[in-house]
Amino acid sequence: MKTEKISQLAEKFYPQVVGLRHYFHQNPELAFEEYKTAAKVAETLQAFGIEVQSQVAGTGVVGLIRGSKPGATVLLRADMDALKVTEAADVAYKSTVPGVMHACGHDGHTASLLGTAMILQALKDEIAGNIKLVFQPAEEGSGGALPMIEAGVLENPKVDAAFGCHLWGNLPEGKVELKSGPLMASPDSFTITIIGKGGHAALPHVSIDPVTIAAQVILQIQTLVARRIDPLVPAVISITTIHGGDTYNVIPNTVEMTGTIRLFDNALREWVPQAMESIIQHVTQANGASYTFQLFKKFPPLINDAAMTALAEASVTKIIGKDHVQQGTTPNMGGEDFSYFAAAVPSCFYFVGIVPPGEELVSHHNPKFQWDDRNLMISMQTLAQVALDFLDQESNRSK
Repeated sequence: MKTEKISQLAEKFYPQVVGLRHYFHQNPELAFEEYKTAAKVAETLQAFGIEVQSQVAGTGVVGLIRGSKPGATVLLRADMDALKVTEAADVAYKSTVPGVMHACGHDGHTASLLGTAMILQALKDEIAGNIKLVFQPAEEGSGGALPMIEAGVLENPKVDAAFGCHLWGNLPEGKVELKSGPLMASPDSFTITIIGKGGHAALPHVSIDPVTIAAQVILQIQTLVARRIDPLVPAVISITTIHGGDTYNVIPNTVEMTGTIRLFDNALREWVPQAMESIIQHVTQANGASYTFQLFKKFPPLINDAAMTALAEASVTKIIGKDHVQQGTTPNMGGEDFSYFAAAVPSCFYFVGIVPPGEELVSHHNPKFQWDDRNLMISMQTLAQVALDFLDQESNRSK
């Protein structure tokens, strides 16, 4: 019965949700600068009679729907920030901000959650419990989830579970993919500086060449994954930039390298940087050089709770049918700061397909990134169904 009502309400609110998606797409804003976006979100929630808290962790917005009866509290989350990408997609609602666009689908996440809010607010008399609607800044930047948690979004009322979804360019339209356990990696980054002794390239014996030392460090670090980590355990260490010197006949004083570490295991997340620094220390020492090593920890790995994933799968199946729901088999090495919510409360994060028929991939973070508005329907309906099913489950459990 509720699934039918969700479908009817989604059809009713769909034109408004599409309009919101186009507004967000035309007015993209970078991490912690989502002022217009946040204002539009708050204005929309208030227009539907939903309690609103603004300026949470800067530009975050939280809506609260209180059901007609007491019960558990479920959190639904969308991210709002855009990217420093100049749009090349041929769409009528193209970005009006030079050098900034929604190239990852966050305009759709925000609009979808507003659509979900409209549906759930219309059904609040049938709800036992509360629904928190979290519109988060800065997923693409330093991460807005942790600051929002630190600002208290998991309290008053206390959150019992959290759900979110991502429009996904590796999945066909109409499909949803869910996976229990490790889903996305911790995207930590690092900077290594090799400090040698510059000099004339014709006289290398009176210099300490940081370029050759850097080459040794790079090769040795790759052995950590190849020879010191269980091959059945996913791990990536990528050195992605290297810079040293300005001309062909001068050995530089320093070489700087940057890169990323992607892992799912928290113990390994602590060990890998220590092992890297040990390699750097020994290689530089053996060559008479020195070094600095800086680690920048970002999000923890995103681990989906088994029970919440099973609940979400059943809910999604009610909306789109069993044939359109698939189980993820391998985790993704990308990072996602919903992981902070998943680390705090039982959670599930899932993928909604946006690849149109006849195509194989829609590339995220690409200037031509685009997807059809119709994909908003699955996002808004599945989130609404998941929230209602969780609250019903908790209500039945307490009887």
